[in-house]
Amino acid sequence: MQRDFSIVCNTFGYNTYIKYCILLSKYIYLHGKKHRLNMGQTSITIRIDSNIKQQFDALCQDFGMSANTAFNIFARSVVKNRKIPFDIKADSKEDIAKKAQEAILQMRAISDTNGNSNMTLEEINAEIYATRAKEK
Repeated sequence: MQRDFSIVCNTFGYNTYIKYCILLSKYIYLHGKKHRLNMGQTSITIRIDSNIKQQFDALCQDFGMSANTAFNIFARSVVKNRKIPFDIKADSKEDIAKKAQEAILQMRAISDTNGNSNMTLEEINAEIYATRAKEK
């Protein structure tokens, strides 16, 4: 590399070499930019709750961008990092079972308070049928 530099400088002069390097760097920059600008564009359609869309559009506007730009940022982040940029999770089966158990205990407490905790299934069903018959 040093030898090539010396040959160019001796043949064309140092200033010519610097001008060549600047032109080459501009070409590389513009060439790369041109490829980024000519990337194919496509559109997607998503369905979203209208209230959420209005809030999202307003928030994006506060950020100084469009919703389209925000979705592009999201998509680029997913592709670059190969993951969703936030946690998506559901309750574990143990958490669901715990919540169900808590709900049953609350219903038992309400039933004890109302004085009907010793009812049989037949009595409960009879009460449901009677209530439905009154509603008709």
